[in-house]
Amino acid sequence: MTERIVLAYSGGLDTSVAIGWIGEATGAEVIAVAVDVGQGGESLETIRQRALGCGAVEAYVAEASDEFANEYCMPALKANALYQGHYPLVSAISRPVIVKHLVKAAREFGATTVAHGCTGKGNDQVRFEVGIQTLGPDLKCIAPVRDLALTRDKAIAFAEEKGLPIETTKKNPYSIDQNVWGRAVETGYLEDIWNAPTKDIYDYTATPEFPPAPDEVTISFEAGVPVAIDGVRVTPLQAIKDLNRRAGAQGIGRIDVVEDRLVGIKSREIYEAPGAMALITAHKHLEDITIEREQARFKATVGQRWSELVYDGQWFSPLKRSLDAFIEDTQRHVTGDIRMMLHGGQAIVNGRRSETSLYDFDLATYDTGDTFDQSMARGFIELWGMSAKVASGRDLRVAGQ
Repeated sequence: MTERIVLAYSGGLDTSVAIGWIGEATGAEVIAVAVDVGQGGESLETIRQRALGCGAVEAYVAEASDEFANEYCMPALKANALYQGHYPLVSAISRPVIVKHLVKAAREFGATTVAHGCTGKGNDQVRFEVGIQTLGPDLKCIAPVRDLALTRDKAIAFAEEKGLPIETTKKNPYSIDQNVWGRAVETGYLEDIWNAPTKDIYDYTATPEFPPAPDEVTISFEAGVPVAIDGVRVTPLQAIKDLNRRAGAQGIGRIDVVEDRLVGIKSREIYEAPGAMALITAHKHLEDITIEREQARFKATVGQRWSELVYDGQWFSPLKRSLDAFIEDTQRHVTGDIRMMLHGGQAIVNGRRSETSLYDFDLATYDTGDTFDQSMARGFIELWGMSAKVASGRDLRVAGQ
């Protein structure tokens, strides 16, 4: 029986060429698997037919946009996940769901190997292969660009020689990855970190310098998950899409950062994540009134570590699973409404309400009706500063000897 290899297929030049390239290099039959994570663009049927036209013996399409929103974007939202304080894990959280469907397809079609289109310099090779090792430890992994020397120039030449049904061009220098949670752009002109991004690289967001009229939106959460926009019930996927549209129109969610890749190099990345950044902002403000102070402080540390683990391809790790349990526990009372003004590249919270709020008006007010006993403050301060006071006295005593 001829060996079969499952290929993570995007429909682009590199993975289209990889179908024939893998076949010639290994003699195996290639099954192309495309996973819909809300990336938009071409229809999945168009992508499926292209894969068949490029020589795949099977072309499998997995509709996973709701699954991605519910099981991957929502945990990231609950964690307020921003790698290095900037990156909302646009690509990192999509890789585990893609891996899940690649392994599933390998089982269904009797494949022994899974292939992906990553280079040897990026993070995604780690995310794919660690995920495959975890979910399908008996499966082998290959990366045509990394392992079979498939460079972009060779890909273009191969496609033209074979007459493959794929556009071949050197005009677009960028590497782009996108899904419903956001869009990532790198390489080309952007590799000089002094160069400002040009307007043509953006797609999810409009230019914030000339925004439309301010857009006020109310987002309702239940246990940390958005459930309504302006009073209309929505699924997580619908919430992300609606805010992608509305926040994107205001130029919200543009991120230009030089980040630390897992492989040890620094990389300049441009991200667009209007819905994700608006939701994270709203969610954080709701947490501010519903999570107790010490729990909130520790959660910020956990969220940072969670982001690092996911960025580093450890979605399926025991530590990440344990952190999930902690984060989920913190969300029990994160229920309520956040009102935001979307305008000119900013999402500014201007109202919040919750039946589970820890904000006590009578304790907070400085007006008549204040229930805070200010006489307690003097003794509290004495005790709070006691250890520092004792240490300071010791230092003065030692210095005088």
